[in-house]
Amino acid sequence: MRRHFRDPHALSVDLRQLTAHDQVVRDTVMGTAGVREVLAATALQVQGYLAGPTAAPLTVVTQCAGGRHRAATTAMALRAVIAGDVEEAAAYGLANAAQQFADRSLVVHLVHRDLDKDVVDR
Repeated sequence: MRRHFRDPHALSVDLRQLTAHDQVVRDTVMGTAGVREVLAATALQVQGYLAGPTAAPLTVVTQCAGGRHRAATTAMALRAVIAGDVEEAAAYGLANAAQQFADRSLVVHLVHRDLDKDVVDR
């Protein structure tokens, strides 16, 4: 996310102290052109791995500069999609992507590495 999608607080200084827990941050990230397409494509990639011959656990990582806006929001959206939670995924504009996982009963663990850390000074 870091190099391809602008940091939301670079667009609005009011977002700097907020995180993906705040609706305005989630709306800003998900409203960024291309983000939904990248997440839908990532969900397709997960399906490909799950269809493979190995049943090993799969780890998906999202990253950005501070971990409080883009990475956290997209991780939350992907969790909803891959868990097949169509209602929650719809809040991110990804209901169709989640529908493909709805009957799979996958267990998805979401770990935020930086969400609760202090704002990165840049």
